[in-house]
Amino acid sequence: MPSQLTARRSTALSGRVRAPGDKSMSHRSMILGGMASGVTEVEGLLEGDDVLATARAVQAFGARVDRLEDGRWRVEGAGGFRTPRSVIDCGNAGTGVRLLMGAAAGYPLTATFDGDQSLRKRPMKRVTGPLADMGARFDWLAAEDRLPVALTGGALKAVDYVQTVASAQVKSAILLAGLNAEGVTTVVEPEKSRDHTERMLRAFGAEVGVQDNGEGWTISLRGGQPLTGTFVAVPGDPSSAAFPLAAGLIVPGSEVTVEGVMLNPLRTGLFDTWIDMGADLTIANRRNAGGEAVGDITARHSKLKGIVVPEARAASMIDEYPILAATAAFAEGVTVMRGVGEMRVKESDRIALMAAGLRACGVKVEEEPEGFIVTGSASVPGGATVHTAHDHRIAMSHLVLGLAAQEPVSVDEPGMIATSFPGFVDMMNGLGGEMG
Repeated sequence: MPSQLTARRSTALSGRVRAPGDKSMSHRSMILGGMASGVTEVEGLLEGDDVLATARAVQAFGARVDRLEDGRWRVEGAGGFRTPRSVIDCGNAGTGVRLLMGAAAGYPLTATFDGDQSLRKRPMKRVTGPLADMGARFDWLAAEDRLPVALTGGALKAVDYVQTVASAQVKSAILLAGLNAEGVTTVVEPEKSRDHTERMLRAFGAEVGVQDNGEGWTISLRGGQPLTGTFVAVPGDPSSAAFPLAAGLIVPGSEVTVEGVMLNPLRTGLFDTWIDMGADLTIANRRNAGGEAVGDITARHSKLKGIVVPEARAASMIDEYPILAATAAFAEGVTVMRGVGEMRVKESDRIALMAAGLRACGVKVEEEPEGFIVTGSASVPGGATVHTAHDHRIAMSHLVLGLAAQEPVSVDEPGMIATSFPGFVDMMNGLGGEMG
């Protein structure tokens, strides 16, 4: 891919496309398949760089991993992880490294985890802290709370862990470790985060208790439960579907349909928010796939209005705030996004980067410690080159904005888009966009 990618104002977009496989479920299918006994077949796997790094890690931990054809993979687990022969390089995959550390902590092994320069900047103690409370040992090899880190696992004790901020990654790491801990591991969440781990653990034969506490819930898992290989159908990723749908909303005359999108209610906050903003968004052909509700979503060009986004939605759409901010640039009035401080510790400081990129494109943005406020209008000047700090969602969000801005919008380091959405440019151009 070139060192810079540019999006230009496009005529009406139209067509039907299929969303790439859900990244969260793709990671989990590889990891649970590697922990299980027997064969797991996965259909619809996202073959982005992040998931491929997880697949290599699972193989390094002793499973056999084979790619059968596009999106179809076979994992033969040996009923547990063993000490790998080399460093586990997770690339840019924050989900991958945190879930893998949770899984590996339950086995009597030693493993060193590392990643690229971006992943090395991301905090790890949110996961290693509770895992250490369970009995795992972590030796920081460079800076504390940052990769690389050496883990020594095994002989874990169950823990009762109360989260202060809902995080599916932290919850999942603790539950995966709890599978091989003595006693019953419990995680209490103040708000509901995505529940793919709980659903998939059941598909692999584990019993998982979930008690609804209103806004949040309590998840419990008894240690010593074996996992058995199974078939996993991965539905389309709503976080990836958001980009062509956003383009459909902001490029005049457009009508774009994305097929097979996961509709898990803990992942659809962005779609609810767009509808609150006046988006013409419809869902058809609702069905089930891989234990999840899916459907075909159509977005038509809409006159959007600014709103105050409910803070309670943050956990269900934390990865979608960059593309929400890009669409808010075209909404009449003010869009207020608060309670999203988690954005500052993603692949980058996404609040700062989105604010800087939108300002460079002529959009008024007010940045706050835990959020930001975008004042939009029907016409966005564009005409900027945006710094992405190796963040795929920052890059894709500004490229989508560029399809409707008055002047072209460029992003640096576009190669990182392949971490989550290989084929993004071809898909957008196939709908009639101008990217290159």
